[in-house]
Amino acid sequence: MSSTPVIRKALGSVNITFLGTASAQPSSTRNQSALALKLGGDVWLFDCGEATQHQLQKSSVKMGKIEKIFITHTHGDHIFGVIPLLASLLNGAGGAADGAEDPRLNVESNITPPLEIYGPLGTRAYIRNGLKYSHSLLASPYVVHELRFPEDPQDGDFTALSLPPFEVAGRNIPQTGGKWVDIYKDDIVSVSAAPILHSVPCVGYIVQESPIPGKINPALYKPALQRTNTPMSVMRQLQLGQSITLSDGTVLEGPPKRKGRKIVILGDTYDPSPTASLAQDADLLVHEATNAHLPGVDPNTKESDTYQIVEERAKSRGHSTPQMAGQFAKRIGARQLILNHFSARYPGDSSAESTAIMQAIGSLAAQEFGKDVLCATDLMSVDISSSEK
Repeated sequence: MSSTPVIRKALGSVNITFLGTASAQPSSTRNQSALALKLGGDVWLFDCGEATQHQLQKSSVKMGKIEKIFITHTHGDHIFGVIPLLASLLNGAGGAADGAEDPRLNVESNITPPLEIYGPLGTRAYIRNGLKYSHSLLASPYVVHELRFPEDPQDGDFTALSLPPFEVAGRNIPQTGGKWVDIYKDDIVSVSAAPILHSVPCVGYIVQESPIPGKINPALYKPALQRTNTPMSVMRQLQLGQSITLSDGTVLEGPPKRKGRKIVILGDTYDPSPTASLAQDADLLVHEATNAHLPGVDPNTKESDTYQIVEERAKSRGHSTPQMAGQFAKRIGARQLILNHFSARYPGDSSAESTAIMQAIGSLAAQEFGKDVLCATDLMSVDISSSEK
């Protein structure tokens, strides 16, 4: 469980905004990997590639609302934007001349809750070293919790540098049964994780909303409340699913709670099977689809290629095809699938050629999934509704 749980209001709206949808290098139409999950008024960032803060400024996501950052793996296209974003979020700009006092050297983390960062081994060392050798001081604290694989050292920071005054000591979280369960949890939402197979240690995150109060029908309760002169204000308790005992001994039960939303956000992978049990019945699955075989649609398709060749090439580099993403979405019974992390050969603009290519990629996944599939573009925003009305 997180060392810094917050008191959170019921979520209401949940929204996902894709800030960067490219694999490897950015292009003029796609930035490097990052997406923002808006939970009511709070923002959680998943991955933070180069220029993520520029994308935030172009989006409707409020940078100042970022509460947590989750890193799937430490490849540059997923983490190179973290240090500049921290400098902006936590007032790391500028510095003091020799002899001048800089208040950022005395950050009081017990007063300001730290910005929480989660990621695999190396996340903490990368951030600490980057801040150190760029001579960056922060005015507010951050903390890095690392998800340690069984083959990783289970203790220590993986760097000889000591804690700077603005970094709070984080947890090293061991796997239990091949997973990391409830790495963060409060009364409203929890986060678990599991390894996914890539070319380097990589993590898939599962965000689970707590059960939601059911819809209440006041007409079912009013006669009993009026008969016993019970204030109608108890309807609020019933709405929350609680039971009320009336003066005549009658017990009124609130409506049963509905299943909370589940969002599964995967990093780069050629096989996310270790997440399957945690990801089951996801309301939304975000899955990469780096490479596709598109003869007759993509003019860059090699004549010598076949689907099998493209799939093997994708797997050899730690990535997936649209069909692989669709198959996994069907396996876990996902309600919606959004494809992400596309090769630079697939632009994300609105030209007829690009639109045709992305429609073809979505169709390949849909053939396996059995439902329509969305292909993410930069700054695309999607609301996530509950599967139970």
